[in-house]
Amino acid sequence: MIAQETAPPADSYLENLNPVQHDAVVTVDGPLLILAGAGTGKTRVLTTRLAHILMTQKAWPSQVLAVTFTNKAALEMKTRVSSAMGGQPVEGWWLGTFHALAARMLRQHAECVDLKSNFTILDDDDQARLIKQLCAEFNIDTKRWPPRTLLGAIQKWKDKGQAPEAVPAGSGGDMADGKLLQIYSAYQKRLATLNACDFGDLLLHMLTIFRDPKNAHILQDYQDRFKYILVDEYQDTNTAQYMWLRLMAQKHKNICCVGDDDQSIYGWRGAEIGNILKFEKDFEGAQIIRLEQNYRSTQNILAAANGVIANNTGRLGKELWSAAGDGEKVTVRGVWDAPQEARAVAEDIESLQRKSAPLSEIAILVRAAHQMREFEEKFTRESIPYKVIGGPRFYERQEIRDALAYLRVTIQPDDDLAFERIVNTPKRGLGKATLDIIRQHARTHGISMFAAVRQMADTLKPKPRDTLKNLIQDFDRWRGLVSSMPHPELAQLILDESGYIGMWQGDKSPEAPGRLENLKECVNGMAAFDDLLTFLEHVSLVMENTETAGTDTVSIMTLHAAKGLEFKHVFLPGWEEGLFPSQRSMDENGAEGLEEERRLAYVGITRAREKAVISFAANRMIYGSWTTCLPSRFVTELPKDHIDEIADTGIYGGAGAYQKATWQKQQPAAHRASLLESAGGFTQGDRVFHDKFGYGKVIATDGNKLDISFDKAGRKKVVEDFVTAAPLS
Repeated sequence: MIAQETAPPADSYLENLNPVQHDAVVTVDGPLLILAGAGTGKTRVLTTRLAHILMTQKAWPSQVLAVTFTNKAALEMKTRVSSAMGGQPVEGWWLGTFHALAARMLRQHAECVDLKSNFTILDDDDQARLIKQLCAEFNIDTKRWPPRTLLGAIQKWKDKGQAPEAVPAGSGGDMADGKLLQIYSAYQKRLATLNACDFGDLLLHMLTIFRDPKNAHILQDYQDRFKYILVDEYQDTNTAQYMWLRLMAQKHKNICCVGDDDQSIYGWRGAEIGNILKFEKDFEGAQIIRLEQNYRSTQNILAAANGVIANNTGRLGKELWSAAGDGEKVTVRGVWDAPQEARAVAEDIESLQRKSAPLSEIAILVRAAHQMREFEEKFTRESIPYKVIGGPRFYERQEIRDALAYLRVTIQPDDDLAFERIVNTPKRGLGKATLDIIRQHARTHGISMFAAVRQMADTLKPKPRDTLKNLIQDFDRWRGLVSSMPHPELAQLILDESGYIGMWQGDKSPEAPGRLENLKECVNGMAAFDDLLTFLEHVSLVMENTETAGTDTVSIMTLHAAKGLEFKHVFLPGWEEGLFPSQRSMDENGAEGLEEERRLAYVGITRAREKAVISFAANRMIYGSWTTCLPSRFVTELPKDHIDEIADTGIYGGAGAYQKATWQKQQPAAHRASLLESAGGFTQGDRVFHDKFGYGKVIATDGNKLDISFDKAGRKKVVEDFVTAAPLS
């Protein structure tokens, strides 16, 4: 412990705390939940609380357990606590991530779960290889059930604290032909044989040890040791983490959890929002302190966020406020289509540049990665520097590079780099030996690998010979269609007939649906170019626009990647039903999915310090054709007193007209699409005009939806608010 004479004055570290923060710091005894809203000084409170416990000698450092979600957060906490204590180092305490702390414990008690203390922690690749071996033993088709998909399902059981013997019979459904639970059991036995575990095992094994009556002394030792437990980002804990914490807090009950139920956005990763919602029930006599004074954003931005999140029922409730003044109202902008949305954002950014605003203070937050393409291409054309945070740029993504490789070989068969990339993607049973023979033949004769296959296919073994002949014939046929078929249709045909789309459709991993959406967006984007060659040249130019270290750039990222960040100016595009909230999320998780989507909207708005611009498009290219879109229900939930509405002429009858919409609320058992109220009264035979599709005739009506045969655009279904009456012809 730090000697008193070297320590700063007893209360110096409590300076600059507001009254509520002060209460959260000094209330150290008993269970406490600190509901820390966005931008309310959560980290300051947490680190000051740790310093206070040590400075008041409530506990030695070794008697404090402090849990974070990242190593970076743990290092920052250690640095801040040391600073608050006058720069003295703090040694001997238990500070780190769930996995790091559990690993430290498991090293000491490994023999209780049939491991040695020098056990190995396998990485993702090692785990996948092990599962692949087990699939072979169980005769599981890894094309249908990829090892990483099975690993993801097993990890969900581990996140729930379920060892194989605790998983109910029949769990796993038809995964791995109904053998997933058997594979899980075999996987755990194989890990024990290897004296290894994966990251999920670190907590699972400690739970097994704590629950075993034979090890009661081990649990008691940790319960005695940790007088104070502090947990950051409690809303993101999964069931196993929750049980681990609860077991260790049973004796002293001095557990402080800091989190924000309104920012729980990782349900798809196993986070259980119920952990934070039931805190008072789990710990008798628990107090809740709400940090509501926001130091980041202006009042109009906070009021908009409060207005949206208030529609969630699964929350403990709080309302952010700011002493920084009202500031600008949140802009809500309706545009005709996605390209116009990107143009409007680019124009706003250029306007900010003229006012000397740093690009590093500007962010575009999208719900889905495929939305990035429109902005990346627009920024490239307008020479606006940008970077993608939390993932590769659109054309750098694996599935897009694969699709482009197919198109490159179709146009230019001598492109060896592209050919090698996709010759066995999806898997065609071509081994390394076969490809080495082809590669060597090509180099010996000074020709491309594609040409080498033509020359030597008959000399190969029957299976690779037939496979390669069919592939060459496919490329020849596709090449013959280049001049006669519209290039977006040809691209779709190639991706379908090659089996590439089918490969991702059969992939059960969480990433697969997003990859399919990106492929659709890639095909959609081709329509803006004259032909396939022009499109490929454009992609090359976009890819050449590499990020330069230290360059002032606009940040583009998903809403999930934005959590914990802040920017002066934030653009939030794509607020349309089905896109945001995500239809897939609602279909899979019902009302809970909708509430998590709403929390995501709350996170997005609260990233902005001074300016937030929300936009929605009336038309968006989906599955290769223009589709009428409805504004997100989140748009209608924004409080009108705190927003400025802008809309292209005629959008839903002008700015604010979407507010007349009534929305059918999403129900857990029935996922109904939201519909605008019927207002136009069009009937069959009416002549109408649409700004995008031109003149047409109403063929049929269904409530407010019109089936229209357009003179030039063909037959489409649109919402009647998008059309106006036209003279009969």
